[in-house]
Amino acid sequence: MSDSSGLRPEDRADFEAVLHLALNSPDILSALRADPTARAAARLRIRALADADKITAAAHSEYRTYLTRLALNASAEETTARRPAATRLLAALAVLTPPVAASSAAVLLVLGHLLQLADVRGTLPGSLITAGWILALVAALSTLIALAALLSTAIRGRDPSAYPARLEQARMDWQQALLERGLLPHLRRYLGEDPSLPCAPPTTPSPATPTADSQNGPPHTG
Repeated sequence: MSDSSGLRPEDRADFEAVLHLALNSPDILSALRADPTARAAARLRIRALADADKITAAAHSEYRTYLTRLALNASAEETTARRPAATRLLAALAVLTPPVAASSAAVLLVLGHLLQLADVRGTLPGSLITAGWILALVAALSTLIALAALLSTAIRGRDPSAYPARLEQARMDWQQALLERGLLPHLRRYLGEDPSLPCAPPTTPSPATPTADSQNGPPHTG
């Protein structure tokens, strides 16, 4: 599994998709409209892409869970692909054996009893009846084996179809955390550091603006 401390190259497309959502959030979009040249938006996007690893670290827990689910899903797909042909053959036999054996047993039993009613001499009627009961026993045993296999699979709960759903949920959780805890706070801070935006807060107090120390006394004058 890849190191969850940094963003994998395969996940940069997801990062850019979430970045697009963040750039179109109401407060950031309103601030960017103050720049008619749209250069601030380009600078904001470039800076966010350059700091992708640092921004992703804000959603470290969700990203690690997503990578874990990704590894589990890959392992399940590999196990299914490597399942031997003999296993698939046994599964098919477990499904087909009960009905075939039951129908054959019924035919042999009916035929044997008909021959007995027709007073046919020899061992043929008895042999058919014996073979019919043997096939009936085989049908019953194979049915029990098939039911036990289904019950065991249900108890283990190792349905391969559950892995993709869990993986997608983990991916959505990571993207949500990346948006709320990663991209939006970083983009808002970048906006405050961009001098080309009039809405950006100043990095140092303006002389005409009362400072925190001057709020309890008369304001400083220039």
